[in-house]
Amino acid sequence: MDIKQLIYLCNLERERHFGRAAEASFVSQPTLSMRLKNLERELGLSLINRSNNFDGFTAEGERVLAWAREIVSVYQGLKLEVESLKHGVNGTLRIGVVTQCSVSLPLLLKMVNDRYPQLDYRVAVLSADQLLDALNSHTVDLGIGFFELATLRELHFQAESLTDNGVELVYHPAHFPQLESYENLQLKDIAALPLCLAEPTRYFRRYLDASFREAGLTQRVILESTSIFQLMQGVQVGLGCLIAPVGHLLPDMSPDLHSRPLNIAPMARHTAVVIAEPGRATPLAQHFFDEVRRILSES
Repeated sequence: MDIKQLIYLCNLERERHFGRAAEASFVSQPTLSMRLKNLERELGLSLINRSNNFDGFTAEGERVLAWAREIVSVYQGLKLEVESLKHGVNGTLRIGVVTQCSVSLPLLLKMVNDRYPQLDYRVAVLSADQLLDALNSHTVDLGIGFFELATLRELHFQAESLTDNGVELVYHPAHFPQLESYENLQLKDIAALPLCLAEPTRYFRRYLDASFREAGLTQRVILESTSIFQLMQGVQVGLGCLIAPVGHLLPDMSPDLHSRPLNIAPMARHTAVVIAEPGRATPLAQHFFDEVRRILSES
């Protein structure tokens, strides 16, 4: 057994396809299949359900996979530790982020970049539940999203909560001039407006849907997407209005758009920056987390 076989196994879990897993592993598909069969032969266990295509893992494979994730994570952490000892904070940090958190991720990255200019970033956009799974399986080094703080404590994660500055309605005044007369908005004021919102699988959208239901209202959703870019384009052309956490958007990117605070009950979950417990977090993640903590303490 060697580390490459375990990396191949983890890549197969992520890609759910032999060909894509081979590409991610930088080997041919026959090589990947042969190395995984050698691993099964050495362990004396069938790990993968095989048909014409990848068909998931066996029960034994799931157990071995849990260990593989752990070992690969430690191996990658060791490599990063060695690189940081040789070259300082240098490498690629894998970040999982939930859309529509109460922080602008690029702005946060820029502030950290001022301290660690050699740090690069690979960002994956996930749902809140996917993000927790990714943190548990070590497929991301750091997460920024909506969390239940009690769950984070139980799992021994390090977490730095971000300030909840409330929720706002973003709109184009040329298309919705009636909103200019409001200082603050209630849900009843916007129930009839066309809205551009994230898909119902996203936590922030579920939070909004529940808030409208509790107020006895039904919102009109004219555009749904997991892409904030698509939602913002909808707002820019006047297709509808966007509901977003305050601080999530960069106002300078859309100077034509206006916003009004929306009075709504706070979310049950908290926005936080999260990494593994001390000693298990990768060096890059720990440096990033410590810098974020410093930035927030001084703001």
